[in-house]
Amino acid sequence: MSTLCERILQGAAGEYVDRKVDCAYVHDGTGVLTLEAWKSMGAKRIQDAAHLHVFFDHIVPANNSTTADLQHEIRDFACGSFFQFSDIGGGICHQLMSEGVVLPNDIVVGADSHSCTLGAFGAFATGVGATDMAAIWMTGETWFRVPESTAIHLSGTFMGAAEAKDLALTYVCRFGMDGASYQSLEFIGEGAAVLPMDDRLTICNLAVETGAKAGMFYADHITVQYLAAAGHTVQMQEPEPCRYIREIDFDLTDIVPVIAVPPRVDTVKPVSDLTGLPIDQVFLGTCTNGRYSDLARFARVVKGRKVAVRTIVVPASRAVLDTAIRTGVLMDLVEAGCSIGVPGCGPCLGAHMGVLGEGEVCLSTANRNFRNRMGVGGEIYLSSVATAAASALEGEITEPEVS
Repeated sequence: MSTLCERILQGAAGEYVDRKVDCAYVHDGTGVLTLEAWKSMGAKRIQDAAHLHVFFDHIVPANNSTTADLQHEIRDFACGSFFQFSDIGGGICHQLMSEGVVLPNDIVVGADSHSCTLGAFGAFATGVGATDMAAIWMTGETWFRVPESTAIHLSGTFMGAAEAKDLALTYVCRFGMDGASYQSLEFIGEGAAVLPMDDRLTICNLAVETGAKAGMFYADHITVQYLAAAGHTVQMQEPEPCRYIREIDFDLTDIVPVIAVPPRVDTVKPVSDLTGLPIDQVFLGTCTNGRYSDLARFARVVKGRKVAVRTIVVPASRAVLDTAIRTGVLMDLVEAGCSIGVPGCGPCLGAHMGVLGEGEVCLSTANRNFRNRMGVGGEIYLSSVATAAASALEGEITEPEVS
């Protein structure tokens, strides 16, 4: 019997397989590199672009004329080749793929390391480089070495102010940044079965921070309901008895609010150990925590009050922004003193819209806190939405209250 990863790739762990790709995507950064590689292979036109996507999300709006020129080139190519194209303000590639595009059993490849986010749907989703993506543009296929799988058994439910981001940082700490290299992390158990889709997306998003090739949940009744709302009828995936290379248990009841201390995602401490540390900026957003439920949770904490430091909120997609406007969540954030950015990656990669100055400290809901990532000499602490909201109000790292 097979793991979920083996079932989708139709091969045993360690085997090399060639497989058709159901969905492939690039963004404004990797799209330019992919186009160059594609041209160098002698290609002249795309034969079938129905499953190919280009998203402008990393540096939008363009931060300088060089960026604008490169985006002009890939925009013209994408539209002229009939790609599925999302321009400025559409949102982050992984989020848009989660809004009714990716389905259970799909093989999904993105030219971005956090493509593993989409394993939340019972798909095999992973990131590749520009050359591999160029070959997919040409053939519609790619090769994989089928990963070995590690089972992460989840039990219980979150208690207090703990949330999915705290679990994600906790398991990254447990594995280390290379402790699951080229593995598939499969989240199973009664604790996994009750998690909403937004939580699953957050948990899968950080799988790559352990070195994993993929993070995956089985498609169940929650998956079916979520995709039904997007107009899809799908079947649940029933787990089979299978062999994992390792099995690890997490009781969600024991998870507490935590923070990843710069410059490593796997250096994690309880929020209580860092209480009182001054911060200069709070950033809510990214493919990790920029969904509507995240914005609404943050707004509930800051509503009727004022943030004490500059606080940047960037919705993960236009649909997220639209819902936040219609429900009044956006107004609550603005009235609390938050600044709202164009849907996309925002300052996560340090290009613009919130770059740090030397010596400044940002508390971010993103997934990476590497040295100089958001600005030379700046420091990034990673936290959950609840911790970020509580800290924004105080201007220092603060333990979130139980909601």
